[in-house]
Amino acid sequence: MKAATISHFGPPSVLELHELPVPEPGEREVLIALHAAAVGSWDASMRDGSWKEGRTTFPLVIGTDGAGVVVARGSRVKRFRVGDRVYAASTENPKGGFYAQYVVAREANTARVPKRLDFPHAAAGAFPGLTALQGIARLGLRRGETVLVFGATGAVGTAAVQFAKQRGARVIATASGRAAQAVVRRLGAFAVLNVRKPNAIDELQKLAPDGLDAAIALAGGPELERCLALVRHGGHVVHPNGVEPAPRRRRGIRVQSYDASVGARDLAQLNRAIEAARLRIPIAGMYPLARAADAHRKQEEHIVGRIVLRIRPG
Repeated sequence: MKAATISHFGPPSVLELHELPVPEPGEREVLIALHAAAVGSWDASMRDGSWKEGRTTFPLVIGTDGAGVVVARGSRVKRFRVGDRVYAASTENPKGGFYAQYVVAREANTARVPKRLDFPHAAAGAFPGLTALQGIARLGLRRGETVLVFGATGAVGTAAVQFAKQRGARVIATASGRAAQAVVRRLGAFAVLNVRKPNAIDELQKLAPDGLDAAIALAGGPELERCLALVRHGGHVVHPNGVEPAPRRRRGIRVQSYDASVGARDLAQLNRAIEAARLRIPIAGMYPLARAADAHRKQEEHIVGRIVLRIRPG
């Protein structure tokens, strides 16, 4: 099979196309012929070695989520058959990641592609969808409450806006640039702010005169801290681990970090939420597998949504 691999850690140019053996599934695993794989910001950390866990064996195939068709299954796999359209997500891939024509995934980390999604959008929505859904769930939003989605143009942020809207929340989002702001509005945000503008906090106070009920922080920094000063006493702030600098603790406000969990139940919940919210997943760019390095260079820009590697047609 063809795979985009690295032979050492480094910049995007270390990603090169090579021929590798097709991995074999274990008894609780499926072999997926991938049609699409997503490119995440964390992929760059895997590529350059800053997300190094344990001993690394080269050549290394990175990539944590993708979608395709089951072509083989282990003897103890119950939920899938050969020919099923599936997507999968996993950060632990000892048999190789998703930048390849084939990938082995655990049954528990695999789900059927929702009917309303094609392979590229299913690949792009896996990890960001889980991260957004579980963050919004932790906030426990009630209908009519005002929530701030800080960093709404990334893959997680665009999903968070929609999941919060589906719960009946009044969503205020942050985004810079007219095009990005227009996308976020179309996804359901009540209002969109450019927090880099001098009067941004005044605008936020007018939009939420009684304070913010909750916030999900997908980026850190002084602009975030100024916004979080408007979270009311008793409010709730969540952020995925890895947001730097992390939001500081505040008296009377619950600040909680989390990691997205991936399992059969989590993916079933995500599929239900995708259908309920009629989730739209912006794709910022599509590249063939042989141009994985270019996809990583594009990822370094300010993009709306997620970049996808197109591995097979259809």
